[in-house]
Amino acid sequence: MKSLFESFIVAFSMYSKIPMPHIEWSEKSMKYSMCFFPWIGLVIGLLEYLWFLLCGRTGASDLLRSSIAVAIPLLVTGGIHFDGFLDTTDALSSWRTREERLRILKDSHVGAFAVIGACVFFLIALGFASEVSGKTATCLCLMFAVSRSYSAISVVSFPNANPKGTAAAFGSHARKRMVRRVMIVYLAALYVCLILIDPLAGIFVIAGSVLAFLIYYRTCMHYFGGMTGDLAGFFVSGAELLMLILAVAGDGIGRIWLRG
Repeated sequence: MKSLFESFIVAFSMYSKIPMPHIEWSEKSMKYSMCFFPWIGLVIGLLEYLWFLLCGRTGASDLLRSSIAVAIPLLVTGGIHFDGFLDTTDALSSWRTREERLRILKDSHVGAFAVIGACVFFLIALGFASEVSGKTATCLCLMFAVSRSYSAISVVSFPNANPKGTAAAFGSHARKRMVRRVMIVYLAALYVCLILIDPLAGIFVIAGSVLAFLIYYRTCMHYFGGMTGDLAGFFVSGAELLMLILAVAGDGIGRIWLRG
């Protein structure tokens, strides 16, 4: 139990801004930490649900509701995943050699393409978030755990392009077989919940998560020769945006179908 509790603390200390007790990071305390990574997504989802509930009770405007909804994941995580999105956007936009792209990932400076990518990302996210309503909102609250479950699978399954990086450290210390099994259980449970809450929107969210993971794997292998922490962050942010878009699309298709 002590080992599990320490792994829980390590996961939340690394991937969120939620205050945690200080412990020494070691192989023992990190071996199950990825098993708790999706729990951060559940915390984000709970906060999103409470926010949507509050907005429904108070009659808040769509702009206020959607802008805070987009901001909540960044506030909880401190932007650690979106930092990876920015670095990866710069690297992919450079169209240079694999070695140069990996070097750009390590560069602390933010390039023009990262800024452009961030603006486009938030404009799209804000627009689609303003269209979320009803059961679709509840479905979307689960997508933060879905994206992190897939991200954890990649950490313990994909070859690593940066052996000295944070993702490599978490992957090397993890009980890989155990993490994969736990993530599969998480995904199965989350997928069942999505279908039960809203079958059509749920199917679209599931499709978005699978599609995002396939694109992520191809991007890692084709352009970088493996995954890194930045690429994992790029995936988490991109997958959540894609799931949001498809969930709203699924909800719209459902409404058209009912009218017909």
